[in-house]
Amino acid sequence: MSSAWRIVEDDLSGAAIRALLERHFAGMLANSPAGSCHFLDFEGLKGPGVTFWSIHAEGDLAGCGALKMLDARHGEIKSMRTADAFLRRGVAARMLDHIMAEAKDRGIERLSLETGSGMAFEPAHALYRRHGFEDCAPFADYTSDPFSRFMTRRL
Repeated sequence: MSSAWRIVEDDLSGAAIRALLERHFAGMLANSPAGSCHFLDFEGLKGPGVTFWSIHAEGDLAGCGALKMLDARHGEIKSMRTADAFLRRGVAARMLDHIMAEAKDRGIERLSLETGSGMAFEPAHALYRRHGFEDCAPFADYTSDPFSRFMTRRL
């Protein structure tokens, strides 16, 4: 990773990260029915078994992502979001690489995610496919939903 990029564990207290997450929540609700949105709110992102990171470029907030432990060998990617000013600059790929490396370090063998299924989510689907994720059945407490796409990969 270039020295210009910095990924840090984030306590969600800063105004910039809170604004980015508010934008993330609004984007999810704008593209899927509320009952089909499975994002973690601020308290959920601070919950047990969840680690949240922010990524910065030259001091500016560029994006975020989280890892939720489902059990000792299975983790879930949560809250991946790139700040608008940093779109198409590799932020999401850097964060995904970081989450995957952290998951491996923790002994996680499978990493999964749930995301939306509409056109607005196609860039995310393409990113995950490039990183070896494949479509899968619902996992953990999720159920089949036409507005959700489930993906997974072995580490």
